[in-house]
Amino acid sequence: MSVIIFLVILVILILVHEFGHFIVAKKNGIRVDEFGIGFPPKILTLGRKNGTEYTLNWIPLGGFVKIFGENPNEESISGPDSERSFVNKPKIIQALVLVAGVVFNLIFAWFIFAVIFLIGVTTVVSDTDLKYSKNVEVVIMETLEGSPGAIAGILSDDRIISLDGNKIDPLNGIDKIVTYIVGGSGDIELVLMRADEEVTLRIMPELGLISGDPDRRAIGISMALIGDLKYPVHIALWEGGKITYQITKTVAVAIGALIVGAFTLSADLSDIAGPIGIVSVVGDAAELGIVSLLFFTAIISINLAVINILPIPALDGGRLLFLLIEVVKGSPLQPNVINSLHNIFFILLILLILLISYNDILRIIGG
Repeated sequence: MSVIIFLVILVILILVHEFGHFIVAKKNGIRVDEFGIGFPPKILTLGRKNGTEYTLNWIPLGGFVKIFGENPNEESISGPDSERSFVNKPKIIQALVLVAGVVFNLIFAWFIFAVIFLIGVTTVVSDTDLKYSKNVEVVIMETLEGSPGAIAGILSDDRIISLDGNKIDPLNGIDKIVTYIVGGSGDIELVLMRADEEVTLRIMPELGLISGDPDRRAIGISMALIGDLKYPVHIALWEGGKITYQITKTVAVAIGALIVGAFTLSADLSDIAGPIGIVSVVGDAAELGIVSLLFFTAIISINLAVINILPIPALDGGRLLFLLIEVVKGSPLQPNVINSLHNIFFILLILLILLISYNDILRIIGG
């Protein structure tokens, strides 16, 4: 089932990417010969419209769009239909077509995050989000090893119900708990909800647990407000855009560090998941529910966007790089050189994916 879910996600994300190239090419008068679901060999032709053949293919690993002149040859450069060729369009149009797939993947991630916020998600709630949240509770996020809280038996995910007999109001729960512990003099009684079981613990706070404040009493826990957060449409779109930007930035920095590590021979491929590793993560996400699966899908969409914009031949970023070189050079590059570089790097990328997949298999075997 995990494999099927992964394939469905992969097909959707790649089709979104290819649809970006497709629609921008069409809107700018470029001939698109084929839009394929899956990869050849072809099963059947779904139809033909405005010169584009829509096909269903046997290998269910995404899809493709065949744009006339994207891989330049004599026909696309000077043939009878060369006016509709990608290679003969203005450079700005070519750049828009090339970057469209990346943009569509980012827009799709944005859409998914907005949908998540519209459906509602159980998450850490800030003070400003309390009015959009329900079932808010004070939850233990972490317990400091060796602290009074850890020794007493407080666990992560415990929910605090009351403190010395006083029921906790989540609206001011964390501040109230901290103030009470700091200002007290003796031990305290915490009533916790652990799963569906109520647990009562007596704890003596300790001085000096907080660095730089030796006179402050603490029990060694970190807390957060956790609730069911659900935004109205306009805020869901805004917050979806914010999280898309934040995650895109994080992914770009991580991939950049990996590339630098590759050149300095310090890159660790064992921390990277390939298709096989992603399948196992898909299974975990699916078990946690539709929101987790949607979140995972958005993350993968962002990763596809960032990877595709890298200035490496065979990727959209590599084609943009060649386009920039042509602008600076003032004349076209040799088509056979460009096509050869794309083919060589495509093979290298496949070999890299196989290497990462081998590491995935070793990780799975090793538990």
